[in-house]
Amino acid sequence: MLLEKAKKGDIESFEKIILEYEKLYFNIAFRILGDIEDAKDATQNALIKIYNNLDKCLNYDVFKTWSCKIVTNTAIDLLRMQKRKSAESLDEKIELEEGFVNKEIKSDAATPEEIYFAKERNRIIKESINKLELKYKTIIILRDINGFSYEEISKIINQPIGTVKSRISRARNNLRVVLSEMLEHKNIKSV
Repeated sequence: MLLEKAKKGDIESFEKIILEYEKLYFNIAFRILGDIEDAKDATQNALIKIYNNLDKCLNYDVFKTWSCKIVTNTAIDLLRMQKRKSAESLDEKIELEEGFVNKEIKSDAATPEEIYFAKERNRIIKESINKLELKYKTIIILRDINGFSYEEISKIINQPIGTVKSRISRARNNLRVVLSEMLEHKNIKSV
């Protein structure tokens, strides 16, 4: 019902639908772009595209994958335009009006050593994902970080399920190689 109302121009219905998925949209965009402001821009641009193309969404059952495809493509387009090559650290400070905060939430139960190793592991994983080709990076983000099914990914990236499965396998293998190279390089540096 909400989708039909939104298709007829009811902004409130559209906002109710979007509220359910806005965190997912931002997460996808952020994981692809690696920058909060860029992810906000990509998400906003995607929402405009989603609204302007609502008539192309067949029904509410496919809305999630249909809209996530738009978000993914919008983020990839922005990434390609910027030709970003550098990775961003997960422990980077974010400036707020009240001061600076860390991106990660530290657990009170964790020791400083545990926190350090968790940050280091996350940084290495993120850097490794960022070193992958865009098609592999995207598939890892959709499957392993956001938990989309093969069918959903197939619709989002517009590829057959067989291609999705093989690309996931290749992406994971490539990620293993990049991770092991980074870990090996880190051990050499620390010796």
